[in-house]
Amino acid sequence: MTDRVQTHIGASASYWKRLDKAWLVIVLIPILLAIFDMPQLMPTVIFAGQAILHTGIFIIFAVLAVGYLKASGAETILAKAFEGREIKMILMASLLGGLSPFCSCEVIPFIAAMLAVGAPLSAVMAFWLASPLMDPAMFLITSGTLGFDFAIAKTLAAVGLGLLGGFTVKMFAKSVVFADPLRPREPETGCGDTCGASTAFSGKPEWAFWHDAARRETFRTTVIENALFLGKWLLLAYLFEAMMVHYVPAEMIASVLGGDGIKPILLGALVGAPAYLNGYAAVPLVSALLEQGMSNGAAMSFVIAGGVSSIPAAIAVWALVKPRVFYAYISIAMIGAVIAGMLWNIAA
Repeated sequence: MTDRVQTHIGASASYWKRLDKAWLVIVLIPILLAIFDMPQLMPTVIFAGQAILHTGIFIIFAVLAVGYLKASGAETILAKAFEGREIKMILMASLLGGLSPFCSCEVIPFIAAMLAVGAPLSAVMAFWLASPLMDPAMFLITSGTLGFDFAIAKTLAAVGLGLLGGFTVKMFAKSVVFADPLRPREPETGCGDTCGASTAFSGKPEWAFWHDAARRETFRTTVIENALFLGKWLLLAYLFEAMMVHYVPAEMIASVLGGDGIKPILLGALVGAPAYLNGYAAVPLVSALLEQGMSNGAAMSFVIAGGVSSIPAAIAVWALVKPRVFYAYISIAMIGAVIAGMLWNIAA
């Protein structure tokens, strides 16, 4: 009897671990609204549905672009960022990190190999800081929701943050913080559902990928996976946005995160770090916060600090380097987020 109970508990725990919590929350939100606030149920569902339809064209372009880049093997270009002189590496790593469509966990094996063969930590840090903040899918969705100007500004902030981190590490490379940065063993890591099918970073891109059956399959798989991934997180974010607009007083948001001083920018960075669920989910939430009085600078510092400190991005760094390097990574991200917020507050 005891064995059967333990088996049942173990099976339940295993099922819970495999259950996608985001989809669970998506299902639970309408149920809870139906129980506690029935009049708000349909407006919330309609709001989320209309928002998904509004951003649908951006989602389609995004998943097709990522599918093409994956199937063609464009990730091989990343290796070019870690060749040549150190300053050139930092520049290339910042640019490619801010533009590449590859998630943080996907490049762990690549970064581990680069560090193992002696690539400077400065270039790696530049890539790590810029990479979680922007990619083609993120740019399209940000443009469609927050505007083209905000998307451009965030892209520039991503590259700028990479440069800040890269040159900071280069300057203090011989300090106790950055000396001997790697953990003593290389951990095993997995990607989850956001990474696509390929993690090969050698060879040449095959831009006309449709001539190869394996690459066509990579394209198909990547498009499906990313469509489900983006759809899931955006639907969850739009449900949260609808409830935030309805339940959270705009006066409260404006009083805490509004205004033109540095205080809302600092608070945006501090709140963004622990509150960030996902880069794509953050876009509608920031849109709602802006509508309720969040300052432009606070919005920028929120997305920069949150993107770098989000769980996938942070784990990618924590997995390979010692804690002191990880804390430096977070510190540089927070400083860069505040700088980006201040500059965007002036420009917007």
